[in-house]
Amino acid sequence: MSDAMTAPHTPTASGFSAASTTDDVLAGLDLTGRRFLVTGASGGLGLETTRALAAHGATVVMAARNPDKNREAMTSIRDAHPGADLEELDIDLGSLASVRAASARFLADSRPLHGLILNAGIMATPLGHTSDGFEQQFGVDHLGHFLLARELLPRLVQSAPARVVVLSSAGHRMGDIDFDDPNFAKRDYDPFLSYGAAKTCNVLHAVEIDRRYRDLGVRAFAVHPGGIHTELGRYMTPEVIQSLMDRISDRPQALTWKSPEQGAATTVWAATSALLDGRGGEYCEDCNVSPVVDDDSLAAVGVAARAVDPERARELWVLSERLVG
Repeated sequence: MSDAMTAPHTPTASGFSAASTTDDVLAGLDLTGRRFLVTGASGGLGLETTRALAAHGATVVMAARNPDKNREAMTSIRDAHPGADLEELDIDLGSLASVRAASARFLADSRPLHGLILNAGIMATPLGHTSDGFEQQFGVDHLGHFLLARELLPRLVQSAPARVVVLSSAGHRMGDIDFDDPNFAKRDYDPFLSYGAAKTCNVLHAVEIDRRYRDLGVRAFAVHPGGIHTELGRYMTPEVIQSLMDRISDRPQALTWKSPEQGAATTVWAATSALLDGRGGEYCEDCNVSPVVDDDSLAAVGVAARAVDPERARELWVLSERLVG
């Protein structure tokens, strides 16, 4: 399928749905010889994404902040799949120095990288800052991943065809990136406004990666996994949860919780589906490419037009380059 044959953001009909699981999506696929890196691999969706890919023959580099937890996760996968080909990589996305060091360790050998899955994240945190002084949701969810992807993209090009999958969320509608004040230095901080901005950045990041690298064989997608009970909600106090429920009261489907196997299904679909050959820069949910919508409310299904605006994607890239140095 070529770019000329399919207009960007044309919804797909994959045959999968919100109820599909990782094993449904990967049924019949042999990923032997393919190597992926997954951030946040030690728990939640990252752990299930890693398990599913490894169960189908892929080599998976498990990138995570806590080495002990990461090794426990690795052991749990090998208990279920004794032949799983797993590697570990220590990385703290809240530290640009850690991201640079991890990237250097990864690139120290010449092995290929066919898929980069930017899965790790934090959500609705109290106001805090990374070790480099960035508001932490913007710093961890976007800038840490931006730097990691920038460092590893040359290896993805060498290994092409390759894909980058950036986990976003329907929560991108809760807030937009303020290019003049991304760190809330001049504005009152709101945890969901910050989260929405970071998730908007994730979509814009995928759009610009795809524009810059598609002719070199690397395509990128943003993914909304759905609502899943994971450690992502560790900061969700009863007050914060009520605030979220008030915001999504007009979107009943957002209240349908998925299992981790269902939540990670769109990620592995975006990383492996032949239906996406020749496509990129798109937003996926429920194992399909979603439409672009002008409705910025949480009642909408699809991606807000502002989050896939190519000019804004370029602007975010320039800002991110300046901030990470």
